[in-house]
Amino acid sequence: MEASSASAPEGNPRSAVEKLSEAVGQRTKALSSALQESHRQRRLLMVIVCVALLLDNMLYMVIVPIIPDYIAAMGTHPQAAQSQSGAGNGSNASKPLLLRPRYPAENEDIKIGVLFASKAILQLLVNPLSGTFIDRVGYAIPLLIGLAVMFLSTLIFAFAENYGTLFAARSLQGLGSAFADTSGIALIADKYPEESERNRALGIALAFISFGSLVAPPFGGILYQFAGKRMPFLVLAVISLMDGVLLLLTIKPFSDRARENMPVGTPIHRLMVDPYIAVVAGALTTCNIPLAFLEPTIANWMKKTMDANEWEMGLTWLPAFFPHVLGVYITVKLADKYPHLQWFYGALGLAIIGASSCMVSACRSFAQLMFPLCGICFGIALVDTALLPTLAFLVDVRYVSVYGSVYAIADISYSVAYALGPIVAGEIVHSFGFVQLNLGMGLANVLYAPVLLVLRNICLMKPSHSERNILLDEEPKGLYDTIKMEERKSKGRKAQPAAGLEGNSLDSCQRDFRGVSEDDSSDYDYT
Repeated sequence: MEASSASAPEGNPRSAVEKLSEAVGQRTKALSSALQESHRQRRLLMVIVCVALLLDNMLYMVIVPIIPDYIAAMGTHPQAAQSQSGAGNGSNASKPLLLRPRYPAENEDIKIGVLFASKAILQLLVNPLSGTFIDRVGYAIPLLIGLAVMFLSTLIFAFAENYGTLFAARSLQGLGSAFADTSGIALIADKYPEESERNRALGIALAFISFGSLVAPPFGGILYQFAGKRMPFLVLAVISLMDGVLLLLTIKPFSDRARENMPVGTPIHRLMVDPYIAVVAGALTTCNIPLAFLEPTIANWMKKTMDANEWEMGLTWLPAFFPHVLGVYITVKLADKYPHLQWFYGALGLAIIGASSCMVSACRSFAQLMFPLCGICFGIALVDTALLPTLAFLVDVRYVSVYGSVYAIADISYSVAYALGPIVAGEIVHSFGFVQLNLGMGLANVLYAPVLLVLRNICLMKPSHSERNILLDEEPKGLYDTIKMEERKSKGRKAQPAAGLEGNSLDSCQRDFRGVSEDDSSDYDYT
């Protein structure tokens, strides 16, 4: 009896150790599966955001070949009746929409310009509010709101019967874009905190933006011609609805769990006066001015100077898609190897845009024109791909790692160019000439390139002791914090071999740029 009683105490510690080991093993398995689930969800969210960006830019550009005939069908075009009465002789009626000549009246040009600009103008006005809203509620709810508004605006486009309804639909699209575009890009920056992954993810998103902008005109023209005026918009509306449903199935936007540990973002007015962010925003506006100003003016110039065919004017920008994707790919690869030169890639892009813009007016054939247009889109790809991740990095090291407001500033930068383009470009061409317009845009880009030298030393900055760091220094609360801690540790372990390569300042700069030194005890607060 004594022997058995003596052995009992010895068995208890062993069984306790076994139970503890079992519990730790189960916890490790649960954490591992949760991390894998997190990675799968991240990839799915990336698809959802890319589809949303694709839809927004397709809806923005799909009306380019449609609107003149769309307005003519409403009876606002003074020559609509003549074109319809001449349909019986087969002069233009048998031609596809992209090949059909259009002769807009002067007042119609103004209407079309205002219609195109209304989206960017409303987006420009709403972005400061949407950025603050995103910082407060997270990224999923604004993305869902943006998709819902885009769905509604697309339906209104499909069933519009007058110019006022078209204007309302176009403006409503700007409201949806202010939420969907900003929250989508901010969501990517948040889900991919490691710099090389973030560069790659934002590069993919930019490729979808480019594809949507360049494929939309032929897509809309073909469907409009062969399936009716409503079909292009109904197709986009269905895709928007499916994307919103997929977002609801992937993440619970209205759950408090995703926002309970989210730090408070920096107010947008503080970010706007930051000199580094201001320089990046100025570069984004400057590089997009040639594209925004050429889109409404280049077709008439091609008709006058090179007697371009209708198909050439309809497909002017389509070849530029390939150099844009090439520029994104090259910049992502270079940024992965030399992250401290992001500013240089942006400056090089501005110089290429400037030189290409100056060459546009010297072209005398469609084949010649392809080279400067491809150069413009290649340069825009360099600037966007290099500087969009830089905005997230600046927020990481100088403020709190919440990205709604900073990408609202980026969206404002784009909106400034595209709000001015349809309204101002035509007046500049009328007053000064197409050649002077291109020389002015080229000079502006070349002169702005050296300004990016201000960003050359940002990789030497250390992260400030933000609320995000404070949260990660505390004990993890629940599975959400544990997953975040494990992801941060795994990123730190992956970056450790880089620390032993060469102990020079360049390696240190690269490690700081990738965010490895977030746990550094130094507290350089640049705010």
